[in-house]
Amino acid sequence: MNSLNRREFLKGSSALMTLASFGLLGMDFKDRRGPLQVALIGTGWYGKSDLFRLIQVADVEVVGLCDVDSKQLEEAGRLVATRQKSGKVPPLYEDYKELLAKAKPEYVLIGSPDHWHALMAIDAIKSGAHVYLQKPISVDVIEGEAILAAARKYDRKVQIGTQRRSTPHLVQAKKEIIDSGKLGKISHAEVCCYYHMRNNSNPPEIPVPENLNYELWAGPAPKLPYRGILHRGWRAFMEYGNGIVGDMCVHMLDAVRWMCDLGWPVQVTSTGGIYVQKDSVSNISDTQTAIFEFDEMNVVWQHRTWGNPVDKDYPWAFKIYGEKGMLAGSPMRADFYPQGNNNGDAIHYPVVLEKEQYPEDTSEKDIEIHAAPATREQMKNWLQAIDQNTLPVADVLQGHISTAACILANMSMDLGGRPLRYDPKSMTVVNDPEATKLLRRPYREGYAHPEPAEI
Repeated sequence: MNSLNRREFLKGSSALMTLASFGLLGMDFKDRRGPLQVALIGTGWYGKSDLFRLIQVADVEVVGLCDVDSKQLEEAGRLVATRQKSGKVPPLYEDYKELLAKAKPEYVLIGSPDHWHALMAIDAIKSGAHVYLQKPISVDVIEGEAILAAARKYDRKVQIGTQRRSTPHLVQAKKEIIDSGKLGKISHAEVCCYYHMRNNSNPPEIPVPENLNYELWAGPAPKLPYRGILHRGWRAFMEYGNGIVGDMCVHMLDAVRWMCDLGWPVQVTSTGGIYVQKDSVSNISDTQTAIFEFDEMNVVWQHRTWGNPVDKDYPWAFKIYGEKGMLAGSPMRADFYPQGNNNGDAIHYPVVLEKEQYPEDTSEKDIEIHAAPATREQMKNWLQAIDQNTLPVADVLQGHISTAACILANMSMDLGGRPLRYDPKSMTVVNDPEATKLLRRPYREGYAHPEPAEI
């Protein structure tokens, strides 16, 4: 079999297995319903990446793309036309509400900036769509409660983009090390990020480019002075996201929660701030530590956007400690290190790449090729959950817990490092009225904050 035919065979076999895994083979689904009617809101880097992964594993017709940047939107339309089977440029929309009303998608992927996640997700759910929502799911805790309430009330499947739960080498490590009891009793984990990813520029205010509807981009959040970095560098500002904790800790905290079957943290405490990189317009912390306390287990987070990583092999990672050893994991690898001489040998789990099955991965601009298999598995699992009426592996509840815990860490830091105990039943911080008020961020005039009881 020549190399080209082998690639097509592997890719076709993979697609058949994918379809078979959630009952989409043959006449009962594909021929009866046709392609999945999919829309993407937010056509930036990761929004397109998520959409392309879905196109790789399912029969998809993109019925709409939405973005407030007309230049980015038009480019996305051309790229999607080269990737989807029909070869068509999808209808393009500036306003996501118009997309939902006119395109009526069955499946909606949301890759917008974080400050828009809640309103977009809730409106998509209420329109009847199942949703794939990027993390963190919200910028405040009550937004997350409202998304959860909407998903349950309207019986839609919402998968969150915390794809460590579908990362092949981590799935294997969980099964062979955690689930088998190889670590013994687990009572501590460390999670970290030492990437130099904070935007440390200090550009002047400039006119908003004609291709960007900045009023609509800001939406419910404050309209900060436009400095050029804002549109694609919004993660540098707490007005639009949750800092490094909300961007990176949410992945690793969620991975530990999944590995160890943890629910809500009992208490969250955090300290930190801008200790080193003080000359930037960015207002997110460059140094932060957080302690997430669970029953008989602490998960400790540390990030620095300066200096050296503690472990060069694991600059963004988790390390789970048990009485019989330690499991380290990241998107790139995992390693089990036994304690003493009586618990077996060390085990290495390399990252799984799928270049032969999906050769287009190797030429896609800006792709995280190591994360592509995980996102494909997330998409397959989401479709399977819809087909079988089960909860997906990264269900909205799990995404909400991990997101809210990170938001509580930021709140604790802002409140001088005091411990916070969140009660999801009353949706309050126990015995802390000041912190409870911070569970809802103020919305700009013209926008109403979603309330769980009013969805």
